[in-house]
Amino acid sequence: MQSEVEAKQQLMPTQSSVEVLIVSGRSGSGKTSVLNILEDLGYYVIDNMPLSLLPAAAQRLTEDSNISKLALGVDIRTLAADSANFKYIYEQLLSTYGTDKVKIIYLTAQESVLVARFAATRRVHPLMAMDKYEIKNLPSAIKRETETLGPISSNADIIVDTSTLNIHQLKERVREYVGIDNQITVNLLSFGFKFGVPIDADFVFDVRILPNPHWNPELRVKTGKDAEVIEFFAQFPEVDDMQQDIYTFLNRWLPEFLHNNRHTVTVAIGCTGGKHRSVFVTETLFARLSQSLPYELKVMVKHREKLHWGH
Repeated sequence: MQSEVEAKQQLMPTQSSVEVLIVSGRSGSGKTSVLNILEDLGYYVIDNMPLSLLPAAAQRLTEDSNISKLALGVDIRTLAADSANFKYIYEQLLSTYGTDKVKIIYLTAQESVLVARFAATRRVHPLMAMDKYEIKNLPSAIKRETETLGPISSNADIIVDTSTLNIHQLKERVREYVGIDNQITVNLLSFGFKFGVPIDADFVFDVRILPNPHWNPELRVKTGKDAEVIEFFAQFPEVDDMQQDIYTFLNRWLPEFLHNNRHTVTVAIGCTGGKHRSVFVTETLFARLSQSLPYELKVMVKHREKLHWGH
């Protein structure tokens, strides 16, 4: 029989499969935003860890926690305390994981933009808060920081100027660079209004106006997935009209979320009890949208009141 150690070794990512991204840049240029984006894309993020600890931390995470995608944030506070070691640490990571698996993303922006961002947020530049530098004004701090970050910027694999980028455009740049398709999960959710409206729904459609199979004793125990109920709805043109209207709306507008920095969209379809009408419309939409939406939109279906169907 396979031992626990052997099983763990099989699950453990090999060094050649580990990706390490070093994210750095000028203060105010968007480093934190990029780290948040990478975390959403499945990277394990470590920010502001002392440089000397990065190789050991990376090794521990990949070997003990089966993590294969790491994003390491290095800013001026980290580098200023240990700048002499960056080249050594960087070369150590390259030696461990390979030159094609360790990449540096460097964020920058025009000085006037950085000054405006600090003014808007009323933040103090990190170097101005460090007594040993005795820097009294923002332009001097920006200049000193740029010089200190030289070893990182000179080795950067990609330099992103965020001066004119909004958060959605920045996400697209990062996503394209790391080679991850933009994917959104579309959750189609049937529910019953008598049990409450889903609080996390982005769209809510009320189908209680449609004919209700509940009043037919033979159909009352069935659900919107059963053939008898489907045949019942086929008698009423308004049922097809409503689901067609909902389908047309969703098919037109859901793809727009691909450009809106979203990861999930929940579409809730409600009737009184969440057993017949909402279930039928949700299943119909699932079958149609699964075929018509772009592949980046993954359609899922869930019936919230399924536990109540037997009552």
